[in-house]
Amino acid sequence: MLTIYVYVLDTLADWELGYITSELHSGRFFKKDTGRVSFQTVSYSKEPIRTMGGLTVVPDCLVADIVVKETSVLLLPGADTWSDHLKHGVIIQKARELLTVGATVGAICGATVALADFGLLDHRRHTSNGQGFLERFSPAYKGQEFYVDEPSVADQNLITANPTGALLWARQIIAHLGVFQADTLEFWYEYFRTGNAEAFYALMQTIAPDNEKG
Repeated sequence: MLTIYVYVLDTLADWELGYITSELHSGRFFKKDTGRVSFQTVSYSKEPIRTMGGLTVVPDCLVADIVVKETSVLLLPGADTWSDHLKHGVIIQKARELLTVGATVGAICGATVALADFGLLDHRRHTSNGQGFLERFSPAYKGQEFYVDEPSVADQNLITANPTGALLWARQIIAHLGVFQADTLEFWYEYFRTGNAEAFYALMQTIAPDNEKG
């Protein structure tokens, strides 16, 4: 069973998580043989957080509750508060443990700076908010030769993105987890990328009637 952990913190950038969390939580386009998925929000405390969009989120569990195994998935959204290492350092250390056992870690926007601060991008292909961004905001960053100037970059079980790459980031995470049929994923991505109605109808044709979830 996949367990999806979504790290929540104050000023969380709501829009960056929308595509990936909605599909992993709903499972509406999952292929038939996909097992159950557990979905939990996680934080450094149980206190509610306020997103950049003004939404209040109450964490389901604490960082210490994350199970470190290959079937765990950790999503790290952007936020303006990642520089508080006292609060957020523990989740980055957990990300290191997860990457080591082959679990999937996805980081977007400001979360990539936190990964850079702790050396997790020094030897993996990655992206962020443009050339020079990580050097400017993370003095500890040493991964320049592995930087790829693309909206989203997958390096095995680490998938990073800039704030404009949320849709591609979602696609790469879904592909890595293997929860969609290949044609379902292609038409899903094409529809949300272009708004082409033909892609939507093609997408729906890939879904068996007993797997449609609204």
